[in-house]
Amino acid sequence: MEENKMEKKVMVAIDESECSHWALQWALENLGHAISASQLFIFNAQPLHNFAYLSASTYGAPPVDLINTVQENQKRLALALLEKAKGICANRGVDAETMTEVGDPKEKICEAVEKLNIELLILGSHGRGAIQRAFLGSVSNHCVHNAKCPVLVAITLKVTTTEFHFVGQTIAFGDELGEHVRKLGLFVNQ
Repeated sequence: MEENKMEKKVMVAIDESECSHWALQWALENLGHAISASQLFIFNAQPLHNFAYLSASTYGAPPVDLINTVQENQKRLALALLEKAKGICANRGVDAETMTEVGDPKEKICEAVEKLNIELLILGSHGRGAIQRAFLGSVSNHCVHNAKCPVLVAITLKVTTTEFHFVGQTIAFGDELGEHVRKLGLFVNQ
């Protein structure tokens, strides 16, 4: 056994939705020991906004100050979101690094995974149906197929029942997932 193995790197991608914060809390509750022994990154992607509505509301080109104000407010929201998530981690004794990027969330998450050499990506899902996904896209679906690491997607079906997907395949329901991940050896220090 080698004593000086490098820490595993885990990233939880969050947005302002309840499902992403639930995914973080679930991971801390069910994978807490493994996560506390890992380097945890909490990531938020600030989507690029279409400022066409500002043009319409100002009867022409929006003032630069107005655009800057909207972007500053978006950044403040993202930082507050990350601080809240970092606080949730700290309350469970887990130290986390936070980071945010501006751009398409699905692309920015996959880029961050590759750049940071993440070994497990955890994210929630809005649980949209096929038609909504076709029109709105799915960040979790994109990440499952394009991230350069295993992806754990937590989908809240009901308050009491949750289905989990691991690298695109359903492997467990409820609290059984933590045991399956441990059996897979993703976080076992050997």
